[in-house]
Amino acid sequence: MDITCFDDLLQAARLQPEPQRLLFVFAACTVPDDATPEQKASHARGEGGELTPMLCVDKTPGELDAFATLVEESRRTGQDWQVVFVAAMADQSAYLPDNKDVDQAFQRMTQMIKYGTIGSLLAFDRDGDPIVFGAA
Repeated sequence: MDITCFDDLLQAARLQPEPQRLLFVFAACTVPDDATPEQKASHARGEGGELTPMLCVDKTPGELDAFATLVEESRRTGQDWQVVFVAAMADQSAYLPDNKDVDQAFQRMTQMIKYGTIGSLLAFDRDGDPIVFGAA
């Protein structure tokens, strides 16, 4: 199934033979503290910067009815973000009350974002539109 929007992602997760857990890492476009004045000016114009993981949330597909629900929940945290990265995994919470697999998956995802190795993650902008990252 091609995932062309957030609803496709929810549908694909619901169709899996095993219950799924969706892992969301919200990232903001930031500029490093040691950025040059030119880099800071470029970032202020909406160019350049780096993606910094800000917030991690896991949900079952049944906990989300639409992208707007996810955006509203994120808004209540007070964390600003521009991109949400998504991965899915089999939901083991019924078997493991303290699911360390989710924490480990979030650690891997945040590292992938920090290092720019995001090819295996889905990404959506604040409007729920998919983002495809290309080589610069």
